[in-house]
Amino acid sequence: MAIRGFTWAAKWRWLLLGINLVAIGLLASLGPAEKSLGTNVRVVYLHGAWVWTALAAMVLAGLTGLLGLVRRWRFLTAWSLALGRTGLFFWLTYLPLSLWAMQANWNGLFLAEPRWSLALAFALGGIALQVGLALLSNPLVIGLVNSSYIVALLFLLGGSENVMHPRSPILDSRAMLIQLFFGALTVLTLALGLQISLALVQTGRKTT
Repeated sequence: MAIRGFTWAAKWRWLLLGINLVAIGLLASLGPAEKSLGTNVRVVYLHGAWVWTALAAMVLAGLTGLLGLVRRWRFLTAWSLALGRTGLFFWLTYLPLSLWAMQANWNGLFLAEPRWSLALAFALGGIALQVGLALLSNPLVIGLVNSSYIVALLFLLGGSENVMHPRSPILDSRAMLIQLFFGALTVLTLALGLQISLALVQTGRKTT
């Protein structure tokens, strides 16, 4: 059943996505304070969950793209394209969150941080690549580009120098409450990424 071209299923999907987004905002605002950063650490929690979701979506985009090529399953190519766009969305929106975290905790912006420079470069490159993939719509290109993109990003992130950005502050923390809270926030954010990807897949089916 549809009303003016918008199905009830689509309405429920977007409603649940909105509820999840509100839940993420509420949970992030209630995060436990940290000894040195105080309540400013809450934006760090959100920033961390956001970037992990971006990376997870990009990894899945690469894997589904390659598997779609091997098995020649077009639905996997559609998922690769959707996951790649989702990962890029989270990566792009992670950048202002990163600036917010810098300002809140360092009282200034350190744009010479190697990880920030690398993140910005891959954000700009990701936009160009996703626009190109949308125009070409070629399963071979989608699979190779999405997989190559995340491999290059992870390789360069692993070798990047940390000046002010700690390697993994939350995972290295000994505070169990902080780790549990961050885990719950990350699960909600991953669910949001899945919801966005599903919406993109469904939208792609309607336009093909």
